[in-house]
Amino acid sequence: TIRPRTMTNERQTTFRKGPALIGLLLLAPISNSLSLNDPVMISSSAASRSLSRSRFLSSTAGSIFVAASALADPEECAARDLLKGIPGVGSAKVGDNPRYLDQELDMKYGEDKDGNPRTRGMLVRRFTGDSTPYSFPIRPVRLVKEWPDTPPFRPEDFFRADEQDDSSFYAVPRLVYHIDEPAVASLTQYYRKTIPAGSSILDICSSWVSHYPMEFPKVMKRISATGMNPLELKFNDQLNDFQARDLNVETKLPYEDNTFDFVTCVVSIDYLNRPVEVLKEVNRVLKPGGKVIMSQSNRCFPSKAISMWLKMNDRQHLELINGYLKYAGGYKNTEAFDITADGEGSVSFNPMFIVQAEKA
Repeated sequence: TIRPRTMTNERQTTFRKGPALIGLLLLAPISNSLSLNDPVMISSSAASRSLSRSRFLSSTAGSIFVAASALADPEECAARDLLKGIPGVGSAKVGDNPRYLDQELDMKYGEDKDGNPRTRGMLVRRFTGDSTPYSFPIRPVRLVKEWPDTPPFRPEDFFRADEQDDSSFYAVPRLVYHIDEPAVASLTQYYRKTIPAGSSILDICSSWVSHYPMEFPKVMKRISATGMNPLELKFNDQLNDFQARDLNVETKLPYEDNTFDFVTCVVSIDYLNRPVEVLKEVNRVLKPGGKVIMSQSNRCFPSKAISMWLKMNDRQHLELINGYLKYAGGYKNTEAFDITADGEGSVSFNPMFIVQAEKA
């Protein structure tokens, strides 16, 4: 089951006493060691960081997720009601939206000798991208690399340190963020500025969050997703429908031609070992004039990212994605942007970049 928690725009949340607090205390000793599956920055100068909430949650990876649908929170509903009747997302007044959505889960981690389930409470916090102290500039990035007519990639460019079945790596749900709050917020605000109301959207390589603005489920025609873990996707309350799919095994998307106005992909293109084939499929399911929006930061699971990605810097990543689009074919008007958030302490914010293109 999932029990709603009080939401707040402040950084501090008062936790009530009860099973959830007991569960967190029981799990606390586990969190003293960092999970091997934590994402890391691709930077030789990356400083070690103190244990964060996402790292705490990822350290509980031995738990089995048994709850996968969220109850509506009155505050969340009130925030969405503010947006009813608004003709365009860009004109939405979102100042009253909460900064965080907190929810409490029961996690089943085993059974006792009599076969009764043993559970612990778990708190999950979602970033809404609103009511933050950040600003969100959009800085164009010029793509300058001239790609040859024939793809220059070698098979070993797409090798990964961990070539074991991805379904095993992603079998346990990770209800965590792999980028920080400023990066999430910058992407959310970019979506709000870029994707108009009434659109049909597909989020590929999706998970428990899609980083869309809070009002999107109300104002969009359809939001669909594919991703590795069906339980994570079931928890994603912004989706109308989803299908679990490992795009490294089956690149074909389970949708008809010319279905979506937008396809999004968040910090995941680096994990695809057949990205050109996937982008051909993205082109197929986009409507004429539809857009693909790929976002990227400098964090990843290095064991699952392809080898040539790990050898490149942020600027080269954007050029590489542009190369993927060229070889996929059927795209035009490719653009790149640096949408990294500004604010106090921004020198330590995760960067956020966009590469987008239109179906020709």
